Amino acid sequence: VLHQFVRHESEIAGSLVLERSLNRVQLLGRVGQDPVMRQVEGKNPVTIFSLATNEMWRSGENETHQMGDVSQKTTWHRISVFRPGLRDVAYQYVKK
Repeated sequence: VLHQFVRHESEIAGSLVLERSLNRVQLLGRVGQDPVMRQVEGKNPVTIFSLATNEMWRSGENETHQMGDVSQKTTWHRISVFRPGLRDVAYQYVKK
């Protein structure tokens, strides 16, 4: 289990609070490059690839009747897979 420590200011006391949380994200998108497996000397290897997600929306006065311009925003994510079984599967099966 991955524990991430997040620091934030408390709204009540105004002091620094240390908190544990687990963040989970599911991304659906298109792979930008084939995975690369990298290994730093003395450390476990990691599989890295990029993923593009798109967000589309319709702008204009009359959005309910599908009038207006369609806008799109693409966001690129750098995915790093550390878990031994999962990083090998990602390296073998994820392709552009």
